Amino acid sequence: MTTTDILLCALGAVAIGAALRVVTTKHLVRAGLWLVVALAAMAGCYLVLTAELVAWVQVLIYVGAVVVLLLFATMLTRAPIGPSDELDRARIPAALIGLGSGGGLAAILFIGYRWTRVELSAPGTAAKLGAEIFSGWVLPFEVLSVLLLAALVGAIVVSRATGSLSSSAKPASGLRESKGAER
Repeated sequence: MTTTDILLCALGAVAIGAALRVVTTKHLVRAGLWLVVALAAMAGCYLVLTAELVAWVQVLIYVGAVVVLLLFATMLTRAPIGPSDELDRARIPAALIGLGSGGGLAAILFIGYRWTRVELSAPGTAAKLGAEIFSGWVLPFEVLSVLLLAALVGAIVVSRATGSLSSSAKPASGLRESKGAER
């Protein structure tokens, strides 16, 4: 076993452990922070595999933007930040579905490759990767950015609407009562 294998196994174990904490914690903010750990471990895996551009994109886009968006949306919508019983779902069916999906994927990979060695292609460069992302994958990339922007705007609208309704609900109900009293 090489040093690369050991680092990949260690970072994979960290990523899997953090991902399990994301789905098992009852604290929404802590789930977001565990997501940061899982995504950072995946970026470490990319660094070990000498895909520096993908690692930095992982850090900048997912850790820097998606998790921050998740935490801001949580705070703006006044979602429960502490432990919540609403986050406690049926764990046994979810675990069975997860184990079944993982087992099915492992079986497909095992049947597809058995113990054959797969020849790897020459490592790519940042220029090749950038050309591929911004030529063939530019539309999904832009759709994702618009979706994230819409989610942030939606969170702001929901937080503003909740605040304005609570302050204006009392005068509106008072007007209805006075109109009924005049008749």
